[in-house]
Amino acid sequence: MAAYGGRGLHGQTVEALATMIFSGEYREGDGLDVAELQERLGVSSTALREAMKVLAAKGLIMARPKLGTFVRPRQDWNLLDGDVIRWKFAGRPDHGFLEDLHELRSIVEPSVARLAALRRTEEDLEALRAALGRMAEARGDAGAMVAADLAFHRALLTASGNELLERMDVVMGAGLAGRDRLVHGAQPGDDPVPSHLAVLTAIAEGDADAADGAMRELLAKAWGDLLRLWETPAGETA
Repeated sequence: MAAYGGRGLHGQTVEALATMIFSGEYREGDGLDVAELQERLGVSSTALREAMKVLAAKGLIMARPKLGTFVRPRQDWNLLDGDVIRWKFAGRPDHGFLEDLHELRSIVEPSVARLAALRRTEEDLEALRAALGRMAEARGDAGAMVAADLAFHRALLTASGNELLERMDVVMGAGLAGRDRLVHGAQPGDDPVPSHLAVLTAIAEGDADAADGAMRELLAKAWGDLLRLWETPAGETA
């Protein structure tokens, strides 16, 4: 399912409800007090009901006739939904979730890099170079670094020439953005440009094995950065 793009009061209501769930205010199996939520959020019953439909479609809540609306068990949540991943990162995500995300990237992205080395077009290379240039210019600017990193990996998915892999952007993009905000926003990590340049160079040269290897090294470095952040007490820098 595509990431939710609602704005205005409707979007704010969806975000508020999701935050209550992912912060633990409402836990699995808890019932939602509709009247209390209406008053708390200052919205009509119609607005609240429409927002709940969004969360229900993502597997977070369900309505039971004559019983009310409840938070569904975690195993029912659509963890491949871009918004669900984003909401997970809104707080401090658990270590298991971060490890799952790293494993997913380790399975997908080396193969994507390999395909990109074999199928990339000049337009793909231009997009990758532009993203890398933005990354170099973004040193010291966490927000710009996150945007540049996302642009690079999205261009990489496109360069694979596989439409299904390209659609992984919804999952990979949300997860990567969350990971980047944790790392680049909390500590002055190592310069990411050299590892991304190694991937780009291998792809430009059409060397599939080198592209695969360079991506694995990039992901290992990214995981190491995340582990160092995770092991650093709040309020300190690594």
